[in-house]
Amino acid sequence: MSTRNQLPNPLEELTLPQLRERTSMKWRTHPSDVLPLWVAEMDTRMADPIRRALEAALAAGDTGYAAGTSYAEAVQSFAHRRWGWDGIAVERTAIVPDVMMGVVEMLRLVSSDGDAVVVNSPVYPPFYSFVEHMNRRIVDAPLDGDGRIDFDTLEATFARVTAGNSRAVYLLSSPHNPTGTVHTAEELSRVAALADRFGVRVVVDEIHAPVVLPGATFVPYLTVPGSDNALCVMSASKGWNLAGLKAALAIAGPAAAGDLARLPEEVSHGPSHLGVIAHAAAFREGSDWLDALITGLDDNRRILGKLLAEHLPPVRFTPPQGTYLAWLDCRGLGLDDESEAPVQRGLVTLSAGPAAVFLTQARVALSAGPAFGAGGDGHVRLNFATSEKVLTEAVERMGAAWREHH
Repeated sequence: MSTRNQLPNPLEELTLPQLRERTSMKWRTHPSDVLPLWVAEMDTRMADPIRRALEAALAAGDTGYAAGTSYAEAVQSFAHRRWGWDGIAVERTAIVPDVMMGVVEMLRLVSSDGDAVVVNSPVYPPFYSFVEHMNRRIVDAPLDGDGRIDFDTLEATFARVTAGNSRAVYLLSSPHNPTGTVHTAEELSRVAALADRFGVRVVVDEIHAPVVLPGATFVPYLTVPGSDNALCVMSASKGWNLAGLKAALAIAGPAAAGDLARLPEEVSHGPSHLGVIAHAAAFREGSDWLDALITGLDDNRRILGKLLAEHLPPVRFTPPQGTYLAWLDCRGLGLDDESEAPVQRGLVTLSAGPAAVFLTQARVALSAGPAFGAGGDGHVRLNFATSEKVLTEAVERMGAAWREHH
């Protein structure tokens, strides 16, 4: 990451009143007195190169159907510059509506009704809801106590779900949401070796790949030995805050090219043409903005640690290596147990316990831990992609609510 002539911190450009004018999910789900630090939207303006690309398309009336390989070529170039990865072949890619719909389509290619899909809980809630809705069987292989892949558990799970020659898929979040763990090359190589040993296909959600903070390095899964038959899905939506401009890219390893070739042609009609333009511009021209963002997120990661130590000292917090999401263990706060509450697995979660206390008493919206599966009880996920002022006020409110609760 270059720091020469770095742009201003994108997280400090908007005021809270300006943010409250937004009509997206983050700012409209809760009442206007709530500070929303839950869903993965960032409090930033659009990066200038993306805005210019969209303005040019609109001025030209270029609002038809998505076509061409500009998106794949932009990701290919970004991967070379950012990660030293030259393994993306444009002919082994496909545009898909968004990352989760892309994951669903990849699972359709390599599994059938009733097959097991292994996930590392706690994990992004749509992994549960989307997979269950497509008639696959979710099987948890929980992370270890440090938030990393537990290989003994993963091996035992692979053995169990493939018994009797059953087919199975491993759906990996990389970097991991909600823990922010960035898997190492050694860890991913062990995953590939285990998957090969048990005949498990690997599908990887790499949506947070651009957002890796100082101290860690992102390793694309398709760069490790034994990953040739994997399928990965990537987009610019998290790195550049483009969730409202739908588009993602599916990437096949060399041995999975035949699988990707079976993707129904109509899937490519799902992405927005403007979405493809925006995402391609982000990967092609948005690196300077991304560098400034990562510097701001690194600052916020440090600030959050200090704020928690001051206002909520019982909270256990391991600073994330990637993403802008903090996974907070609130069990030491003595708040109600969330495990007895009904939880909706999805973007909007009805919460109890810590998340509910912080919402009702602190007026701070966080994501409730149980929605993330096993290991989520007593936890909350906090989105720190906001200004220092908003982050500080939120944690101060949470601390006051906790002290009042006791």
